[in-house]
Amino acid sequence: MILDEVEKRRAISPALVQPFMRGIMEAPFPAPGRTITVKNFLPGSGTEVIELCRPSDSRLEHVDFECLFSSLSLRLLLRVFASLLLERRVIFTADKLSTLSQCCHAVVALLYPFTWQHTYIPVLPPSMLDIVCTPTPFIVGLLSSSLPRLKELPIEEVLVVDLGNSRFLRQLDDEDSILPHKLQAALEHVLDKRRELACEKADLPNDSCSLSMAVSEAFVRFFVEMVGHYSLFMGGADPSSSASSSFQREAFRKAVTSKSLRRFLEVFMETQMFTGFIQERELRRQGLREYLDSLPGSEQRGVNKFLKGLGNKMKFLSKK
Repeated sequence: MILDEVEKRRAISPALVQPFMRGIMEAPFPAPGRTITVKNFLPGSGTEVIELCRPSDSRLEHVDFECLFSSLSLRLLLRVFASLLLERRVIFTADKLSTLSQCCHAVVALLYPFTWQHTYIPVLPPSMLDIVCTPTPFIVGLLSSSLPRLKELPIEEVLVVDLGNSRFLRQLDDEDSILPHKLQAALEHVLDKRRELACEKADLPNDSCSLSMAVSEAFVRFFVEMVGHYSLFMGGADPSSSASSSFQREAFRKAVTSKSLRRFLEVFMETQMFTGFIQERELRRQGLREYLDSLPGSEQRGVNKFLKGLGNKMKFLSKK
């Protein structure tokens, strides 16, 4: 948001940038979830009052979901999201650098708790355009001025998203059938109500922090519905156990009752995104086991007793 304001002032006169930045630097640094107010003079508009919010979650500190929603319809956004879950090649185009950068950062943030494992270039320089010919997955942002050159390149099976006109310039035609229909419809419904959900969390009207949290939570809950049972198939259920930590892939997939979700998981489980997620969880469990093994016997028994007690409490709460 600060860069947008800088760009707006620089377009009028570069001399307006320094007073604005001085006002930002003199304002107290906000605590997570808090908002600061900056007053600044802008020719033609008078004194502007700008509210800048620092998200409660540092993961969302530089993410602007609203730019993404204003650039793409919900239906198109979910098709892009589905394509990224299968680690396809996606090119975003826009007239402005800020739109490209903000939308690319936002769409990657939607994947949390998963992480994009492949090439990621929010703004691709025209001199590096040949990168889009690679057969491996990527997320690339491209200025609209490079589109004529893009059309001349031998690229196949790529999704080209026009952020300026909310449309696909190129697609594979199966994007609407990737996600399980019921989960996709539920996610679309929640996102359609995102402003109402954000207002329930907000301290101030139009609080961008609360909007970011509401959107992120909607996608996290979507993932919980799909793969939230993964920990049941991580080898030994007791993290202090020395049992093998290999992930029981087929049992994990078959534990799902929905046929459409099982079909999706069959493909999703082959992605590096899913593999990296499971490997990271296994390393955490391994680290805990190594820590417990390093403890003296009496202290280790005390930790094990605590963990079992905590597990019993969570089981009790889940039944209430």
